Amino acid sequence: MSRLQQWLSSESPESRWQASLGRSWRLLHMLLKNPLALLGSLIIIGLILVAAFAPWIAPQSPIGQDLGNRLLPPSSAHLMGTDELGRDIFSRVIHGSRITLLIVAMVAIISAPLGLLVGAVSGYYGGWMDKLLMGITDVFLSMPKLILALAFVAALGPGIENAIIAIAITAWPVYARIARAETLTFRQSEFIAATQMLGASDTRIIVRHVLPLCTSSMIVRMTLDMAGIILTAAGLGFLGLGAQPPLPEWGAMISRGRTFILDQWWVATMPGIAIIVVSLGFCFLGDGLRDVLDPRNEGQR
Repeated sequence: MSRLQQWLSSESPESRWQASLGRSWRLLHMLLKNPLALLGSLIIIGLILVAAFAPWIAPQSPIGQDLGNRLLPPSSAHLMGTDELGRDIFSRVIHGSRITLLIVAMVAIISAPLGLLVGAVSGYYGGWMDKLLMGITDVFLSMPKLILALAFVAALGPGIENAIIAIAITAWPVYARIARAETLTFRQSEFIAATQMLGASDTRIIVRHVLPLCTSSMIVRMTLDMAGIILTAAGLGFLGLGAQPPLPEWGAMISRGRTFILDQWWVATMPGIAIIVVSLGFCFLGDGLRDVLDPRNEGQR
């Protein structure tokens, strides 16, 4: 193992592969030294595992009703109690992790690349294109995300697919701003000029050189934004505009449980705790990634 560590930590790597693995190993080592980042990573890994094995972890069906056992408190038979239709809340929370993970993944896949591309193109070309793209970006940034998402969902109609589209539309402007700022810092650098002199097209420069340099900041921001995306999705579900019944979406579960919040507190509290824990996990991981990927810490690696 020591020989492998020496090979990974070599200051003069013999190949690009060794350099890439060495940098990844140093970043992982720094991430593991951050307690909060480690805790956040464990929470996110736990979320992924729970979502992947939900049918085997959940003791009961998430949509099966049992009116004879409605509104039962937490017990050994029902770890988180039952709701107004006798459904096992623990099973619904477990299966709800799949919906949450789906929303987070799809929003990230749609909004981050879109914002990255818009920001890189805007910062690289400048001039009228920069004004046009950043003008559109500022229009989206000028409105609160939840209000804008509500407007899009109201236009598209309720449903989990439309909720994902609405949240993605409201999320991309932040990534565009970050990518533009990063691009402006090295747009006039020597390596860009050298690449242009070699005859590389603007498309190749943006795709092969500009976008990779913006990726680190984008990953950090995207991880930190996951908590906001989860809360926005829960807000849409709470208002009945997200995942529709009988899907066990956490926000919709809180909405249905608010009627019983004084006497049967567990109906709304359990999915609320799940939202808080997962949101904190993404926040902790994002803070850790920000510290690890900060160029000012390069000398500590």
